[in-house]
Amino acid sequence: MTDKIKLTLRDGDVVIQMLPEIAPKHVARITELVNSGFYNGLTFHRVIAGFMAQTGCPNGDGRGGSGVKIPAEFSGENFSRGAVGMARTVDVNSADSQFFICLADCSFLNGKYTLWGRVISGMEYVDKIKLGDDMNNGHVDNPDKIIKMEMI
Repeated sequence: MTDKIKLTLRDGDVVIQMLPEIAPKHVARITELVNSGFYNGLTFHRVIAGFMAQTGCPNGDGRGGSGVKIPAEFSGENFSRGAVGMARTVDVNSADSQFFICLADCSFLNGKYTLWGRVISGMEYVDKIKLGDDMNNGHVDNPDKIIKMEMI
């Protein structure tokens, strides 16, 4: 089994190194979703400058998911620039398919969200994802999309 994902964006490819040693359930579920083509064509519906870019909602509004909840796998890993974590509601065990890529240091998320990967190349393309409206919690009008997400 591979432990890397290639995320094809408008401006180029991003490679994510998954971390099964710290978040095995999340990595397994993300792998299933990637292999099924779930993420292909989904939008970066919430992007906040200096914070993160969020995707993985099939509805495009941040309210949807794949229908399978994943129990939290918190760790001591740091949410530094390029960290990939799971979005969730106030319920710590509500992660599903939505994830985010940190655009800057987000260490305030440490121990509160599941970190399952790190961008190892192509962060310059993540930085080019269209930003959202600061006054509307990062909501993006006409958002950028994941062209393709695949295991490599």
